[in-house]
Amino acid sequence: MSALPDPIRDGLARGWKVLGGPHGALPPALACDVAIVGSGAGAGITADLLSAAGLAVVLVEEGPLRSSRDFNQLESEAYPSLYQECASRKTADKAIGILQGRCVGGSTTVNWTSSFRTPAATLAYWREHFGLATFVDDALAPWFAQAEQRLAIEPWGQPANANNDKLRIGCARLGIGVAAIPRNVRGCWDLGSCGLGCPTNAKQSMLLTTIPAALERGAQLVVQTRAELLEIADGKVVAVHCAPVTTNGQRAAGPALRLAARHVVVAAGAINSPALLMRSRAPDPYRLLGRRTFLHPVVLSSAVFDDAIAGWQGAPQSLYTDHFLHTAPIDGPIGFKLEVPPLHPVIVSSTLPGFGLEQTATMKGFARTQALIALLRDGFHAESPGGQVTLRDDGSPLLDYPLTPFVLEGARRALHHMAEIQFAAGARSVLPVHERARPCRQWDEARAMIAALPMQPQLLRVVSAHVMGGCGMAASAERGVARPDGRHWQLERLSVHDGSLFPTSLGVNPQLSIYGIVARMASELARELTGRDVRLA
Repeated sequence: MSALPDPIRDGLARGWKVLGGPHGALPPALACDVAIVGSGAGAGITADLLSAAGLAVVLVEEGPLRSSRDFNQLESEAYPSLYQECASRKTADKAIGILQGRCVGGSTTVNWTSSFRTPAATLAYWREHFGLATFVDDALAPWFAQAEQRLAIEPWGQPANANNDKLRIGCARLGIGVAAIPRNVRGCWDLGSCGLGCPTNAKQSMLLTTIPAALERGAQLVVQTRAELLEIADGKVVAVHCAPVTTNGQRAAGPALRLAARHVVVAAGAINSPALLMRSRAPDPYRLLGRRTFLHPVVLSSAVFDDAIAGWQGAPQSLYTDHFLHTAPIDGPIGFKLEVPPLHPVIVSSTLPGFGLEQTATMKGFARTQALIALLRDGFHAESPGGQVTLRDDGSPLLDYPLTPFVLEGARRALHHMAEIQFAAGARSVLPVHERARPCRQWDEARAMIAALPMQPQLLRVVSAHVMGGCGMAASAERGVARPDGRHWQLERLSVHDGSLFPTSLGVNPQLSIYGIVARMASELARELTGRDVRLA
């Protein structure tokens, strides 16, 4: 792998302006046209467009700058260095594990590349309930198309690996439609380690695309630096106060940085973006900040087959079905999307139930293990209000996300249908991922067991890699933290450009929704600040 080109190291050698951590101490003060907090999907798109408009941009990233030479397909290295809280971030009651990126490129550096446009039904709900009149398919389609072209997003055309193909086989036998997942890759080697950082530069993440483009135009990147507070004066955001941190997030030696800016874009991701506004005591007259934070709560079903699966090899997510999203109205019983996760030893052993001899037996069948995940579409029903971001005593964020009976009922249905699909695909045994579950060898046995399982937090294993909301947008200040264009309702010179804007979850993996929606917002902001029209090239 070391013989491959490394565009990050090449850029640094050419003189990219990068500070923080090993790249140099922070100065006490910097000034720019636009300060961007974060470097993930929304931040990367914004930096690309605003720098193309000729604005002086500074990005602030809490995590480190890594490159393809650092991505060794090792879980032991990737999770501590590339993820929030070493990939162990959890909700307040520890009932839901949350995977979020914490590095340059954010979650786009470590996600599994699935890229879907915002569903029409979701946009219609936003128009009806949040007054987002301009969020229509025809208006957003050109922005999604720009992102798709810029990031090489298209349906995966190669044969699915065995892990994904079991979804196809089981659904075909049950008469359920399956489709290929669009992926943001170019020249993919089909290694299967997308979640550990792409070692071949195939994944078209912000790390490889928009952030280098902005740096080439003279933008600055400040890494291993936490944005702690927004400085507010006379109803305007005038600066970001930052502090150096170590790779594990602890305060590092060195001076704090005051980053003055004509405009500030908060794009630190749902959970971190509302937390920054809370620490800054941003106005919140309607008590909306941090509320309605959504996760797509994910439940899992594991199966063992007679043939080899090797779920760590090949494109991690290449097939999906939305059949169970469309069996009820969007505001009816909670629907769910079915996908297939990659299987790596650490994440599997820490997710599947059991320990000791039981875990040993489970891991002996690792090479023949297949899994399905159900992404529950939260936020469209009164009994699915999402969660609330709060602050710990040290100012760090914490998400409280109650698993309501409504959500848990959807989880039971998801476990039922995933087991049915796996048995239809020829599974020898199926294990719903629940502390009271046991492997079942027949569909009737699994169906009866799932019906009897107590659906309770901590017993049901729930995870998520999709965090949305907390700074929701709406057409009025009574319904949202941000305006439909991303501007903050109460503060001038402040925009929010990330998934925290979404007033509900999406029902699909969120990265393309962020790319397209933020591209429209960032182009409008560039026009306001410079008078220039820009687009993703």
